[in-house]
Amino acid sequence: MLERLWSMITSALGLRLESQDLGVVQMSVRALVVFILATLMIRIGDKRFMGKSTALDVMLGIVFGSVVSRAITGNAPFFPTLAAGLVLVLAHWSLCAIAFRSDGFGKIVKGSNRTLVIDGQIQWEEMKRGHISEQDLHEAIRQSGHPPDVRRVKCAQLERDGGISVVYET
Repeated sequence: MLERLWSMITSALGLRLESQDLGVVQMSVRALVVFILATLMIRIGDKRFMGKSTALDVMLGIVFGSVVSRAITGNAPFFPTLAAGLVLVLAHWSLCAIAFRSDGFGKIVKGSNRTLVIDGQIQWEEMKRGHISEQDLHEAIRQSGHPPDVRRVKCAQLERDGGISVVYET
């Protein structure tokens, strides 16, 4: 019984075929299986991965997509490729857990924020280091629902995810 089931799975996924011999059915079944398993793997990584992203989160997305796509196309062995995808997600999860417990480690793997405005005064050196133009700053102020008047800003931060948060004078 198990042998027959395994034979059906092997045939449906084209596990014994070379990548150039995979047909529409095998490629479609692989895509569906990889999509479902990759979604489950990403759920292990929690919501951060798909929300506002740090460089660490973006790299997981790029490398994870590259690795699991090989399982669909047959350019790498199916199950070892999915295992590698899971290892990437678990490594990301582990690094995030360590970063949660250690600010120093968090700064290494996720970066740190920069203070762009203090009490209405633009911090030009931090703007330069963060590659943020005055127009970028004004855009962030407008997006927060205020006129782009830096003098009314108590504090503006370039966050680790690349967003700019703005706090206004009360």
